[in-house]
Formats: sequence, C-alpha cells, structure tokens
Amino acid sequence: MFQTPPQLIEGSVRIYDTQEYTNAAAAVQKIKELYNESSAIIGQAYDNLKQGDKSAASPKEGCYPYVGIYISSADIKLSDAALSYGFVDAPGFYGTTLTHPEFFSDYYEEQISLLLERYQKPIIVGRSEWPIPLAFIADFSNTNLSESQIDQLRLNFEHPNLTRLNDHIVNHTYKPIANSPRPLALFSGERVDFSLHRLHHYTGTSPEHFQNFILLTNYQRYLGEFIHFAEQKLLEGDEYTALVTPGDVITRKSGATTLQKIGEEPMHLPQMPAYHLKRPDGNGITFINIGVGPANAKNITDHLAVLRPHCWLTLGHCAALRRNQNLGDYILAHGYVRDDGVLDDDLPLWVPVPPIAEVQIALQDAVLAVTGLQAVDAKFRLRTGTIYTTDNRNWELRSDEIYEKFNQSRAVALDMESATIAANGLRFRVPYGTLLCVSDKPIHGEIKLRGMANNFYRERVQQHLIIGLEAIRIIRERGVASLHSRKLRGFDEPAFR
Repeated sequence: MFQTPPQLIEGSVRIYDTQEYTNAAAAVQKIKELYNESSAIIGQAYDNLKQGDKSAASPKEGCYPYVGIYISSADIKLSDAALSYGFVDAPGFYGTTLTHPEFFSDYYEEQISLLLERYQKPIIVGRSEWPIPLAFIADFSNTNLSESQIDQLRLNFEHPNLTRLNDHIVNHTYKPIANSPRPLALFSGERVDFSLHRLHHYTGTSPEHFQNFILLTNYQRYLGEFIHFAEQKLLEGDEYTALVTPGDVITRKSGATTLQKIGEEPMHLPQMPAYHLKRPDGNGITFINIGVGPANAKNITDHLAVLRPHCWLTLGHCAALRRNQNLGDYILAHGYVRDDGVLDDDLPLWVPVPPIAEVQIALQDAVLAVTGLQAVDAKFRLRTGTIYTTDNRNWELRSDEIYEKFNQSRAVALDMESATIAANGLRFRVPYGTLLCVSDKPIHGEIKLRGMANNFYRERVQQHLIIGLEAIRIIRERGVASLHSRKLRGFDEPAFR
C-alpha cells in the first residue's frame, strides 16, 4: 500500500499533514477538522487585529483542506462508460481544495465513497498551501476599524485572488500541467467560497438553506402562490420542515393548524430574493425570482452551480411567435437560440444545448396531471419547440430585423432568460428544463397591455407554478441517479459530480 509522507509534493502543489483513508465518513471528518482549525486561527488573527495587535496577519497554516487520489492505468475500466460521474478517464493523481465541509458533508461523502468503491484505492487528505481569504471567514458587519487597522487588514491578510478564481475546468479550457494534479472537482475551494458569499448577497438567504431542486422565475407574481403552497405543505405533514425567506426568516409548523415565524424580515428585498421549502434530506425546493434579463440569469446560475443541485427549472412568461398559439398556452423548450450575448466567451454559440430527457418527460407529465388534459388534446395547449432568448427587452421596436431570425430558427417563443439558464446548466453539468407560458403575441398584434396582463396572470400563474412543483415531485420520486446525464460531460471530466 502507498505510504503517505507527512508532506506530499505533486508538481507545484504541496500537501501537508497527509493521511490515507479507506472510509469516506472518516475522510470527511478529517476534512472538517482541518477546515475548522484553519478557520479558527484565521479568526483569532483577525480578533488580535481588532484588539490592537499591530503584528496580526493571516497565519500561514490558514489554508484549505485538500483531498486527492492516485489512479493507475490498471484502474481505468471500460465499464466506466456507462457512468455520468464518480470516475476519471486517465491515470494520474487527482486532487482539489475543499471548503465548508459541514455544509457539503453529504456531497463530499458521496463523491469520496464512489471513488473508494470504484478504484479500491485510499483517499489522501491533507492541508494545502492555498490560503483561505479572511473575507470568507470573518464577519465585518458590525466592525469599526481605524484607518491604520484597515491598512493592516489590506496589507497583512489574505484576500480573494482573482488570478486563481476562474472557470477553466468548467469551460474545458483547462490545460493539464505536467507532473501536477489533475482536477478532482469542477471548482476550487476558493471559487466555491466566492459564490457562497455572492448567493447570500443576491438572494438574502444563507447558503445552508438552499435545496437540491431549484425553480427560477422572471415574475414576482409567482411568489404568493409558492408561499401559499409551502405553508399548506408544512401544515399537511412532515415531508417538509420549514420555509425560509429573505433575512433567514424561518416558518415552521407549531400546531395542527398554525405556523410560527422566527426572525425579522429585511427592510428591503435583495436583488433576487430566494425562498426555500426545506426537506430533511435537502431535496426540497428553492424558489428564486431572478428578475428580467440574461445578465441576471447568468449571474445567479454562476453561483448556484457550486451547490451542485440536482436540477434547475425555468418557469416564466414568453412572447409566442406563431399565429396558432394562444395566450396561456405552455411552451416546453427542446432547443434554444442564444441571442443573449452573455455566455459567448464561456460557451461558444456553436455548442448545442440538448434537452435532458428525464426533465422533459417530467415536465410533460406534470402538464397533463395538473391540467387534466389527455395526451391527444395536450398538443393544443402544450407546444414543444425552440425558444429564442434575446438581451433586448424592446425587441418589438426592431421586429423587422429580427423576424427573419425567428423564421430561420423555427422558434416558437421568445424570452430573455431561458437559453442562458439552460446553457449554464450544460456548462456546469446541472440538469435543466424550461416550461414557459404565453403572455402575449406582439408580432401578431396581441401586445401585453395592463388589463389583459392582469386577467391573464390571475388565471394562469397558479396553474403554471403547480405544474413546475409537480414536475419536481415526479423527478424526485423517479430518482436522481439517471438525472445527471452523460450528455452533460465532456472529455477528461473531474470525478466529483
């Protein structure tokens, strides 16, 4: 068996205090200990600064935990071709830094267990040389520092390093370095920390409340229906344990017919407020109003991806492009035209964004179940086709120029978020799906007007949301093992899902 030295050197990466583990739970426990030790000494150094210690600085030992594994040529199995994660394509040493192991405990244990079972090789756990930035440990909200202390903080403590924060692995632009570890995960510990903090900023809720199934919408009007659904579920039984809203306000069942709310609602809602209907296993539902536009859609999914959710679905409104479509019809996307412009540098336009079969079937089944339509009648209310996503909210003012694109693409509807969210799902290996509802038909003279919109919203918002929630129930009950499709993987993929 490989004998682990106290200091493991792999190319330019040094890993200290290494130990071998053949049990995933024990490995994760060690990762937690290393992370907690680093957090504690960084926090103590910051406390020393606040108390006037002019020598206080980031400790060299305040670094991210590291996990790695050696894979030999004999370990590479042809049977791995049927798997979507939990394996590697080439021999070598694979490793990554990790963060917040308490939060990611179940995820880390699952990924490590798969490697131990598949390769029968020990996992190596140690301390990396990659420093944890103070901003990802300390709470600055109620801190008053002097000018000299601010200078000391800036000069003597570690801060997020943008040269290390990138998505090269995710984007398939990563170039392996000879004699250096290959990536074991899509994101480094620092990249994950960066997104966890952004999620709290944009959604107004702590990352620990996010669930594995995510609903994204571009209309706030869905919120009331979601909260009503959540409260009913809390009262009905014990499948769900709490509803968490911005400000980390927690609502729980306190009696047979009553709910108790704990916490103080924020004075102002965040930019993209999130609402979490929680289950004990984390397979509840996170609902986020992302607002309008592809920039918002990219922004939020860039950060949601580090949570490694099982699925994200887009529920929104769209403009119908065909004359035989009616207001209130549903559009199930099976293709996208990416005219949004925000992901072109990360995912070239020539890359197709395929539909995920398991998600498509669940959405279609949910439409039939909720509307009560028979399959033969559904084609009159449910249209499958291509969604055209634009970054121009007032595209109607240039319809003569864009009409030809609509025709050539065979698009059936237009919106401003769906293709972006789906493309980032492909990019981040997160299963995705889109079900839109027709709110207007501008090129056929049915423009969204105030009275028309209000009547339409009242009639369709509830049903549309219930369809999305039913689709999540179907996906969850059918199991997530087949959900993480092989079509989302490229070559030389990291083993971690």
